[in-house]
Amino acid sequence: MMTIDELKTILRNAGVVGAGGAGFPTYGKLDERAETVILNCAECEPLLMLHRQCLALHAEEILEAFEMVRETVGAVNAVIGIKEEYKSTVDALNAHLDEYPAIDLKLLSSTYPMGDEVVLIYEATGKVVRPGGLPIEQGVAVFNVETMFNVSRAIKTGRPVTEKLVTVVGEVSDPVTVRVPIGTSIEETARMAGSFTVKDPVYFVGGPMMGREMSGDSPVTKTTNAIIVLPEDHKLVLKKRTDPSIGLKRAASICCQCHMCTDLCPRHALGHPIKPHLFMRAASNRDFTDLNPFLDTFFCSSCGLCELYSCPQGLQPRTLITEYKNGLRQHGVKPPKDPVITKVSSGRDLRKAPEKRLAARLGVSKYEKDAPLDDSLRSVKKVKILLSQHIGAPAKAVVKAGDMVKAGSVVAEAAENALSVSIHASIDGKVMEVTDKYVIISGGLK
Repeated sequence: MMTIDELKTILRNAGVVGAGGAGFPTYGKLDERAETVILNCAECEPLLMLHRQCLALHAEEILEAFEMVRETVGAVNAVIGIKEEYKSTVDALNAHLDEYPAIDLKLLSSTYPMGDEVVLIYEATGKVVRPGGLPIEQGVAVFNVETMFNVSRAIKTGRPVTEKLVTVVGEVSDPVTVRVPIGTSIEETARMAGSFTVKDPVYFVGGPMMGREMSGDSPVTKTTNAIIVLPEDHKLVLKKRTDPSIGLKRAASICCQCHMCTDLCPRHALGHPIKPHLFMRAASNRDFTDLNPFLDTFFCSSCGLCELYSCPQGLQPRTLITEYKNGLRQHGVKPPKDPVITKVSSGRDLRKAPEKRLAARLGVSKYEKDAPLDDSLRSVKKVKILLSQHIGAPAKAVVKAGDMVKAGSVVAEAAENALSVSIHASIDGKVMEVTDKYVIISGGLK
């Protein structure tokens, strides 16, 4: 069995980060304080499916890597959190679980945001991560499925992260989950799902709750999970394009303080001091007599339930909270050190948001179709590889324009003495441009 430091070196050099969310470098989660390791297969948002697909297809490799991580950090327990409705994936796991007695399944309800790290930890262990805290403080480390698949490749063959699974759904003729070289453009990836069924498609990257509109020439990164092709007049697009200042004026005019945004807030239900209704009242009335509603915005997870599900007036608590939170950070304000924590709500289970109902409210139910996994690597001729695809310091480019590279070769090294990972070429080809932000390679697979 390898040591934690040995495994950390492998994963840092291979560029393994969280394959979704903020892209936390995986080596940074390896900690001997971990008593429980959790594999996240909860697919946090509607329409997302690549993790359950990857786990069903590669169950044996992923379980083997998960067990190795458990042994390496010395964790006593290993839990796979997976929604009960993912029956084919559960069956694939059960076919191998007898070989791993330390690994248990935790079947989860189909509610949002079940894949949120803090929510999943409570569901799987009963432990509450403190507001603004890290899971390791509760002796827990969480990894998602595709991340663990990349861990498996790095351990077995030293293979770095150069590819990404991306689900393409929405206004496309043939929804699909594809494996593409990192740096492939969003538009080229979207066109792998056949023809568009709307004239002027909008690329909504990520899930319908926490995703955002991106241009077609933006690159796929290590955290790109889905591309939802939408019409320009879709409610999600219109909501994202709304000026926050208009949202604030609407809140001042029609927020009725019904408390629904707070009542259905998953972090509030776990005792975290986030009360969107109080923030909306204070912000819309410019009432600064009590600063807590503003300071508590630091503890919002930005899941979007308040904005896209809870509010009967269609207001934008999440957007406004994010605006204020970013403004506080820019002015050097830090989160409260000792936030007031209350007990987990006794009515929490009754206030979960069913995914089917959520999808209907979002206007995406018609896009809930099979998007079969094509696990073969797609060929592209050009990639734009960002040097910062993870939380922490950007990698430092080690190539220059004119260099010839092979897929898997290092194009940027992890920053020294900082949370960082190496970045690798995803195709064979010629380096066309290098900046402190990205590397462009032209060539492609034969």
